[in-house]
Amino acid sequence: MPSLFRSAFPGVDKPLIAMAHVPALPGTPLYDAQGGVDALVEHVHRDVGILVDAGFDAVMFCNENDRPYQLHAGPESAAVMSRVVTECRPTSIPFGVDFLWDPRIALATAVATGASFLREVVTGVWESDMGLWNTDAATTLRERRRLDAHGLAVLMNVTPEFASPLGTRTPAQVARSTVVSSLADGILVSGPMAGAGPDVSTLREVRDAVPDEVPVLLNTGARAETIAEMLAIADGCIVGSSLKVDGETWNPVDPDRARRFVAAAKG
Repeated sequence: MPSLFRSAFPGVDKPLIAMAHVPALPGTPLYDAQGGVDALVEHVHRDVGILVDAGFDAVMFCNENDRPYQLHAGPESAAVMSRVVTECRPTSIPFGVDFLWDPRIALATAVATGASFLREVVTGVWESDMGLWNTDAATTLRERRRLDAHGLAVLMNVTPEFASPLGTRTPAQVARSTVVSSLADGILVSGPMAGAGPDVSTLREVRDAVPDEVPVLLNTGARAETIAEMLAIADGCIVGSSLKVDGETWNPVDPDRARRFVAAAKG
């Protein structure tokens, strides 16, 4: 039986998911008050169009520029994210939602907009740039149940960016435990920050530790130059920074970079 995540991609062996980075939301330090929410929609709508045209299998919306990130965001974040996603969501491919770093906001936005999947850190305790980071998979999955979002796949990041674990378990041990005890629909393996990839050995160890029916995706650091090597191990990837102008996370999507990445991954 296909996993909840794989069922969103019939006929796609290793899905390529491109990030649609939403500029800073209202109330955050970098928010463009003059442009307002309309400017957020315009920016994201342009990027999504380029990513769909490039041939990606899905896009994922994320509040990437809400620096510094919060572990507990307000309801206005869910409201604005829902508006942006609703106005910019693709109609020809699936889409997902992420919120740095509050799974309640991601879940609310995903349910409101009809997303197929969400990405979050919902297991473990971490020391991080945001302070002590304590997660709660039980609440996230119970809220998914309460909202009747049975078709929403939850992808769980077991090596989150900007953080290190409190404990001695390896990423492979954490991944296997996350599948068994936290009921992950997919496992994500990241490097130390956005745009930086994990060690290939870590990715391989996590893939070997997790049952075959649970997909393991490369979550950061995907590049056209190395994606073939990574996809020989991983079951798909999420890519953002390397698709941007000059490869910078905060820049708009570069159409040429987006096309080159898809060609390298699918060629």
